[in-house]
Amino acid sequence: MLSLLTLFVQQGWQVTFASPAQQGEHKVDLTNLGITEQAVALNRSSFDEFISELNPNVVMFDRFMLEEQFAWRVAKHCPDALRILDTEDLHSLRHARHQVLKQNRALTPADLNSDLAKREIASIFRCDLSLIISEYELELLKNHYAVPEHILLHCPFMLDLQNMIPSDIGYADRQHFISIGNFRHEPNWDAVLYLKQTIWPLIRKQLPKVELHIYGAYPPPKATQLHNPKQGFLVKGWAEDAKNVMQQAKVCLAPLRFGAGIKGKLTEAMLCGTPNVTTNIGTEGMDMGQDWPGLTTDLSVFNSDQEAAIHFANHAVKLYQEDELWQQKQRQGYDLIRANFDKETIQAKLLVCIADIQNNLNNHRTNNFIGQMLQHHQLKSTQYMSQWIEAKNR
Repeated sequence: MLSLLTLFVQQGWQVTFASPAQQGEHKVDLTNLGITEQAVALNRSSFDEFISELNPNVVMFDRFMLEEQFAWRVAKHCPDALRILDTEDLHSLRHARHQVLKQNRALTPADLNSDLAKREIASIFRCDLSLIISEYELELLKNHYAVPEHILLHCPFMLDLQNMIPSDIGYADRQHFISIGNFRHEPNWDAVLYLKQTIWPLIRKQLPKVELHIYGAYPPPKATQLHNPKQGFLVKGWAEDAKNVMQQAKVCLAPLRFGAGIKGKLTEAMLCGTPNVTTNIGTEGMDMGQDWPGLTTDLSVFNSDQEAAIHFANHAVKLYQEDELWQQKQRQGYDLIRANFDKETIQAKLLVCIADIQNNLNNHRTNNFIGQMLQHHQLKSTQYMSQWIEAKNR
């Protein structure tokens, strides 16, 4: 989101960031970027007045839940505004994978057609353009959900490669493992528990003096209680400088058992020259034909968590101990970043796409009949629910 906002400001656009969320302790000050910040309320007609007065040319929604809340108001009061959905990742895919993990079974097509998926895919159809961060999810939307390709755009992380400086901290000067991720994100919390209960004892048995440093925002008491120096399992919490701690580590561990999108933690590791050990969920949508800068465990080929954990742990020990392999994977990380996440290429493609749709908006919408159908007043359940809540609250 920050990359997108920065891009829009650089184009000379007047950018307003409206949010109903409470401000967190690690919030970025957008006003320093020249962006106007505006607090808005859910289920309130005050938003109608705000959006009518602002009269934007383009409106972007941060995830489908915000599109459900506000898009019908935007469409009503600013019908000619281009509506963009920044999906971040497919929430319904992540949720489906979480459910089948808890039930210890494989994902089926029926799991992909959940009520949550119906909401999310409907949101994508209603918008003029949806930004899809993962190549895997782009293909899923086109092939499983039959979403028209002209309302989708593959838009992965946009990194400033011109100022990318490879880490000068080599294999011999690094030590310990690192795992990093926001504790409020379920896949991250599951990975920490999986490390603690299953994987880390196997690694520690082979590398008894090595430590695992766990970083992430908002660690709950149940996470800090896992801190155990005798076991070398150190829960550090919020990292003031994520790049610094990542560069000090020898190997990044990301045993993700479910999730969606592409992984910021693994991108950060590549940028810092830190090879990783992850899963097929971790690599999904990120390699795009490039050699993976680490070692992976395909969870689907194992009959038990223990088998998968042993495979993962052995990979971690191997990468930690072998200098030549470590350096090879570090180089592959830099190569993958350069090939797939160059902001100049991605930003240019996005801006061209936005301009093309704006210049041909009526035809663009005409070619998305399902989207038009979902805008029809008989199907605007979110609008009527919101208006009912507002009336009830009065």
